[in-house]
Amino acid sequence: MSLAGSSLWPIIASLAAQGAPGDAAEPAPAAEAEAPAPEPSLDELTPPPPPVDWQEMMDDDLMTQIIDGRRRPGYRPDLPDQLTQDNVGALRPPPPEAFPGMEDQLPVPDRWRLIESLGVVKERWFDPYHQNTYKGDRALCIPTKEEQELRTRGGEARCKTPKFLGLKGEDWFFVVNAVSDTVFEPRTFPIPVGVQTTSRPGSLDVFGKNRSFVAAQTFIVGAALIKGSTAFKPPDIEYRLTLAYQANYVDVPERRVLDVRPSKKSNRFDHFIGVQELFVDKHLGNTSDRYDFYSIRVGIQPFQSDFRGFLFQDSQLGIRLFGNRDNNRFQYNLAAFWRLEKDTNSGLNDITQTPRDDFIFTGNLYRQDFPFVGLTSQVSVTYNMNREKNDIQIDHNGFPVRPALLGDLKGREYDVVYLGYSADGRIGRINLTASFYAALGEDRNSFFTSKPAEIRAGFGAVELSYDHDWMRFRLSGLYATGDKDPYNNTEGGFDAIFENPIFGGADTSYWIRQTIPFAGGGRVISINGRNGILNSLRSSKEEGQSNFNNPGTVFVGAGADFDISPQFRVSTNVNHLWFANTSSLQALRMEGSIPKDIGWDLSVATIWRPKATQNIVGRLSAAVLVPGKGFKDLFENKQREDVYVSILANAILSF
Repeated sequence: MSLAGSSLWPIIASLAAQGAPGDAAEPAPAAEAEAPAPEPSLDELTPPPPPVDWQEMMDDDLMTQIIDGRRRPGYRPDLPDQLTQDNVGALRPPPPEAFPGMEDQLPVPDRWRLIESLGVVKERWFDPYHQNTYKGDRALCIPTKEEQELRTRGGEARCKTPKFLGLKGEDWFFVVNAVSDTVFEPRTFPIPVGVQTTSRPGSLDVFGKNRSFVAAQTFIVGAALIKGSTAFKPPDIEYRLTLAYQANYVDVPERRVLDVRPSKKSNRFDHFIGVQELFVDKHLGNTSDRYDFYSIRVGIQPFQSDFRGFLFQDSQLGIRLFGNRDNNRFQYNLAAFWRLEKDTNSGLNDITQTPRDDFIFTGNLYRQDFPFVGLTSQVSVTYNMNREKNDIQIDHNGFPVRPALLGDLKGREYDVVYLGYSADGRIGRINLTASFYAALGEDRNSFFTSKPAEIRAGFGAVELSYDHDWMRFRLSGLYATGDKDPYNNTEGGFDAIFENPIFGGADTSYWIRQTIPFAGGGRVISINGRNGILNSLRSSKEEGQSNFNNPGTVFVGAGADFDISPQFRVSTNVNHLWFANTSSLQALRMEGSIPKDIGWDLSVATIWRPKATQNIVGRLSAAVLVPGKGFKDLFENKQREDVYVSILANAILSF
């Protein structure tokens, strides 16, 4: 390598000009100094090689800086003295020798006190946006010697880790959640006149006035004790309890809608406390250095069988083994649930009653980026074992819900297996959500024939959406098979276990939000359930049984979401609904023909998040149902309503 391009050149040239150590440089004669110097030859321009001992003439520090950013091979400078720690509350730093090349870094206080030590934030118990011990941002107790000394100097109580529930160690976190959910809901829907009496003497029509009003206030409070650094790995163990309290008021214009007794008023105030979560989650182990894991959870816990809640979405008593593999590309669940009874008017879990003889066994497997990058696929098998043939259940308002007052009025039990495939994600610029189910099994007592019947039903739902800047455009379709012949030995109407679909506008949609009573073919029976899309002819989604003798559902919709700003969104939906097959309706109503057309469901919703977070959310929506020929055939009345309306005002505050 030529020295001309090296930073050694000035040093070597200077040494060459001085000569070797010990040599005396002779001064030039004056006459020769005045004479013009001859041009040097090429040999004279090349400096002589440095002396053999030139390295001894330089300091060690200079040697390390000969080439910027480089060191002489084999050279290792002395490390600085060990730094002292002034913050007695922090963990002791390791010696500098443990981090070669990082001698310029300083130890810091423990990660939980770091932000506070720097003066960036001061913790306040009511502030969920910054560091907060009650939101799991800081450990409950750090039982080290330094921590105890720090507390003593500050006049605080000594840190004592609670021993109950096995709270040992220093990485226990406490998380509190609180939600206030307020609903005001004026609506209209077909309301039958009471069998014994009506609120207006002389009203002889099958249907009375249709205006009603609902107001509900729900408070949800949850707490969790978690061990482990959950920012990058699953918790070692978690204890969680969530309680919900709801107070609700309903006003309707007819008797025997809210209570079986005609003497009761047509308005009602009720309240209830339910246990929505009560479980222990135990981390069993890791299967990779990237925290692929397997855990078990026992107790009342939420579970959703697919991406949009079509089949089973509820919080029930159960046991669940779950985990992942291959850097989280695979996730799996194996679970068994024993269904709890629900409070009639709030829909919350009622643990004061004996659990139902209704059991759910399910297993699913998720695979990310399959079959396309960006799309997650899920396969599932769910078995619903119902043994409530001899069970008689009366709801809190006095209406029978098991068995349903439909057909032969006899008790039922059934076994049904749901084979499912679901997908969620995107293919290129297209967002995709889809679910498909086949329901196979046996009903021990078909209420039309009082004989066993095979269950053979199917379901499919797809939603496509496309994002353009601040707009999203959606197309959706759903098909649930209906029973073709109620008197044969096959039940072909698809029904879910406990649906709560986020689809086609969700509870903004009129048909999904409202319950439509089935008058004239059964008592206390609804065509569809509240917050459900399937036309199942059940006595109750919460307390009733699945019914596979139903007319099925056909749904086609289009919608759009407009994010006007980070705080404000407008969502619109235009849906059309049909019955898949009206044979079961014709048999129950004893009519020769009933058209399939249910009608148009039109809705618009506005969502306002003043802080651009989910902590404060306000929603106002309006939906109308324009009845089709089938709906008019079932619910024609004197007033001949052209449209039915649903207004929803909802405010959610979260901590």
